[in-house]
Amino acid sequence: MNQFRLRSFRLFFLAFAAACLLSFSVEKTTSALDFHLLNVNGKMVSLKDYPSARGFIVVFTCNHCPFAKLYPERMNQLNNRYKPLGVPLIAISSTDTIVYEEDGFKNMVAKATAEKFNFPYLMDGAQTVAKKFGAQKTPHAFVVWKIKGDFVVKYNGAIDDNGAEPEKAKIHYVANAVDALLKGKEVEIKETKSLGCQIHYRKQNQ
Repeated sequence: MNQFRLRSFRLFFLAFAAACLLSFSVEKTTSALDFHLLNVNGKMVSLKDYPSARGFIVVFTCNHCPFAKLYPERMNQLNNRYKPLGVPLIAISSTDTIVYEEDGFKNMVAKATAEKFNFPYLMDGAQTVAKKFGAQKTPHAFVVWKIKGDFVVKYNGAIDDNGAEPEKAKIHYVANAVDALLKGKEVEIKETKSLGCQIHYRKQNQ
């Protein structure tokens, strides 16, 4: 009887371990990644506002982070390059504006105007969208592809491998991912470590 129980436990453990491994290998596929957030132009924006889009570059960024300040020009370039191909860039600020007043909505509007953002810059005041995506740092980029009505995260992490000196960047992670997807190929590097300032998530009672 004991041997039977032991054998059953082992089989259960092996099945559970296999299921866990499988779950980590499967891409995040869900329509729940969509959002409805306020843009700096005063209009609400969601992924469903782009019915002809093939995918999106979603970048969680902010005003105050020194590392995030290095990327607006590159984000403009990414949007210029890929929006005509059906892959627009959308930036989202999800930082705690109680801790970082610089990230308030009025300051977002001023920054977008001063730096001539050519992409939406949305405020995720409740931080719910950042939590859905699992965003950790600023900037943290996600390449999201639209497949049969669902949104599939195909890449997440850094935009490239050199924040300080863009001309010296050797691996353009986001661009490489989008290029591969546009050609119907698999993304070779699906995840990297995002570098920058940690997104400070408020406690639920704050």
